[in-house]
Amino acid sequence: MAGHSKWHNIKHKKAATDAARSGMFTKLAREITVAAKMGDSNPENNPRLRVAIMNARKNSMPNDNIKRAIDKAADKNTESFTAVRYEGYGPGNVPVIVEALTDNPRRTVPEIRAAFAKNGGEMGGENSVLFMFTRAGLIFYPIGAATDEDAMTEIIMDAGADDLESSADGYITRTKPDDFMAVQKTLSDKLGEPERAELTWIPNMPMDLDDDTYIKLEKLVDALEANDDVQKVITAAA
Repeated sequence: MAGHSKWHNIKHKKAATDAARSGMFTKLAREITVAAKMGDSNPENNPRLRVAIMNARKNSMPNDNIKRAIDKAADKNTESFTAVRYEGYGPGNVPVIVEALTDNPRRTVPEIRAAFAKNGGEMGGENSVLFMFTRAGLIFYPIGAATDEDAMTEIIMDAGADDLESSADGYITRTKPDDFMAVQKTLSDKLGEPERAELTWIPNMPMDLDDDTYIKLEKLVDALEANDDVQKVITAAA
């Protein structure tokens, strides 16, 4: 199964300070709370929660923090968060998608617009860039998860995945959005928990950027990710 999808814009950034790590934990906890509130608090019966907990653990979030985030879902005084998506263009006219969980969109919108404006970009309207991306699930396993690429291909085909891309680092399995949770569970049962799994947006035509534009785009991404409400930033940069 020849693969051509790439795990775009996923940068395994290490927290440089305790404050940065705390901010990351806040975002992870918010996703756990929302997932638990929308479904069962038992991750075995809630695929979204299971993935949220897995990603939290991969980022070294303490179990006590994870438990508090789950328990918070049952608290009637817990804020209600809404999933929102913002779109726009960054430096070099690069399409950008911002996914957020917010308890106050009226606060978040001007903050996101300001981050774009201050960093060489411009926030657009709904669906202004979305058509340039495809929604998909991505599941990553390091080399060694399977005996070889043929074995991995057979496993993901049996799991109902769409595509497999292999590299020196490992295997990226691509799924349709509706199949993501089921495929992730099937692969976890056969191979153990993946190193990373998420639903994301993949650019249909990734853009090659010069160094100067890339640096400017990185500054915009950093500014957006610094917002507590922002969960994920995806760009069309190659």
